[in-house]
Amino acid sequence: MNKKDKIYIAGHTGLVGSAILRLILSDGYDNILVRTHGELDLERQEEVETFFKSEKPEYVFLAAAKVGGILANSTYPAEFIYTNMIIEANIIHSAYQTGVKRLLFLGSSCIYPKFAPQPMKEEYLLTGQLEPTNEPYAIAKIAGIKLCQAYNRQYGTTYLSVMPTNVYGPDDHYDLENSHVIPAMLRKFHLAKLAMQGEREMIKKDESLAGRIPQDVMDNLRALSSTSRKKTFKLWGTGSPRREILYVDDLSDACVFLMNLKDSQFAAMLGPDGLPLINIGCGEDYTIRDLASRVAGIVGYTGEIEWDHKKPDGTPRKLLDIHRISDLGWKPKVSLDQGIKLAYQNYLARYSLNH
Repeated sequence: MNKKDKIYIAGHTGLVGSAILRLILSDGYDNILVRTHGELDLERQEEVETFFKSEKPEYVFLAAAKVGGILANSTYPAEFIYTNMIIEANIIHSAYQTGVKRLLFLGSSCIYPKFAPQPMKEEYLLTGQLEPTNEPYAIAKIAGIKLCQAYNRQYGTTYLSVMPTNVYGPDDHYDLENSHVIPAMLRKFHLAKLAMQGEREMIKKDESLAGRIPQDVMDNLRALSSTSRKKTFKLWGTGSPRREILYVDDLSDACVFLMNLKDSQFAAMLGPDGLPLINIGCGEDYTIRDLASRVAGIVGYTGEIEWDHKKPDGTPRKLLDIHRISDLGWKPKVSLDQGIKLAYQNYLARYSLNH
């Protein structure tokens, strides 16, 4: 990409899209297209087609998506499959119609089978059963990958699909009914710390700014604020599943790195059958129990952690094989502890929760 090329970021207000926008602005790109949902409804085919025909972007980062954790996926399966599939179809087809040079589609590591060999290689796609708790979302993302592959094969486009591992960082979702593992832990342990300190007004402020606190969490906070000796906070599952965690600025760096590959390198990523799949991660995973301990320590929660074994764990392990992007010379820069600290600082600043 040249600095004057027209670049469209779909989903620029989300976690990944906003990180891509921050990066390319800091790198000096100044011909950037962004639209809010109110300005452009990506679920409306006619609106998307009109936008692409009018603006004619040369490069597209497709980061727009409906996302959420286990609870959200289980509660709204129809929305997760419909919304994501229709957004992908509208943008990918319009990109083809208007001659977009390169498109980068943001997928998810949940596309791989629940019991895929670890670390998960790109070729493991569609080799086994998906994790039931997020199957609709995973199917939608697989459809996006296959759309890119089909257009590459039939029309000679150069659309690449990147599969990031679990991502966290600035502009994350902290709604406790929809958030992923790190933002959920950050907010829960922050609330638990406030409860132990008797900061009821700060808890109310958090709820008014960051979103509703579910009843089970609120009950736990009341118990923490009581005079009982045992101070425990309950988290879902057993704590035994393993997760690979990537700071979002590292993901945006990888996306821009891939988009700027030489033509021959970019084409090589597609493979002979046009499959446009490449994993992005850090190459290391941790148990949920270990992640909880790290987050609690950084936030300053000093009580005990209890695990609710009646709640689902999700996929036992998700670690990506990242040799393809590593062989190109890319590697992440932000350590796990550094990233958690930055994310917590952003959470406090975003909702003005510092004392």
